[in-house]
Amino acid sequence: MTAEETVSVVRLRVLDERAVLVARDGDTEHEVDPGALALAGDLPEALREWARVASAVARSTPDGAAGDVVTRRGLQLAGRLAASIGAPVGYVDPVTGAESIVDPPVEPEPRPAPAASAEPVPWPTGLTVSAFVFALVFYAVLTLASTLAATNPLLAIGSNVVVTVGLAPSIWLVRRTPIWRWVAFGVAAAIGAGWLALPFIVF
Repeated sequence: MTAEETVSVVRLRVLDERAVLVARDGDTEHEVDPGALALAGDLPEALREWARVASAVARSTPDGAAGDVVTRRGLQLAGRLAASIGAPVGYVDPVTGAESIVDPPVEPEPRPAPAASAEPVPWPTGLTVSAFVFALVFYAVLTLASTLAATNPLLAIGSNVVVTVGLAPSIWLVRRTPIWRWVAFGVAAAIGAGWLALPFIVF
């Protein structure tokens, strides 16, 4: 028997330490083992464990905290069962004998994703920051290269290599980060201009 065949009038109850589903067909009741149904996840095993505990509690101390725990667990499993078969489930409490109807959860309607608002690019401010950073870094690169070129031209070339290799990873990481990308643009432009100016310093 499949879950679709039991979606009409199904009751969950405990019988002889077993969790059974009782389906009514007219005046006839049919017992179905939850393990025979295509239920989701570990639900069949959870029902079997709950039935054993519920039977033990019903025989020993049906009233009190233990009985409340069994009832809450049974209602929880009945809810999972109702969600799995897509229909209400009648829950017969093994401790009190009371019967209640547990409806499957109603899935909320998906909310439309908010439209992403296009943030305007602050070109004037960004380019101003890039120009300031360019001037500062370009001056530092030229000063360092000129100082070292007076000693040895190879040192000037080496300084440019060190500056480029040292700053390249940081430039790459922040190239798309708001605010910092303008700094990265200025630094990159300054390094490029430093390489273009290097021949005039060395030779």
